[in-house]
Amino acid sequence: MLLNAIGKSIKRRRKEINVTQPELARIAHVSVNTISQIESGKMNPSVMTLNKILDSLGMVIDIKIKEI
Repeated sequence: MLLNAIGKSIKRRRKEINVTQPELARIAHVSVNTISQIESGKMNPSVMTLNKILDSLGMVIDIKIKEI
């Protein structure tokens, strides 16, 4: 459930700012597969990976944890 909530939050924010998965992957220095798996709730990212993605989206970890 937590993984799905994190993934949905990332996907929602990515779409709000009109960024594709490949663009986000490039900006965050992760693979497109990583973005896809996180957004679909199939991957439990490390804190470091999650931080890189959220930072790329202008988000922070503590806000996301409070919302979930």
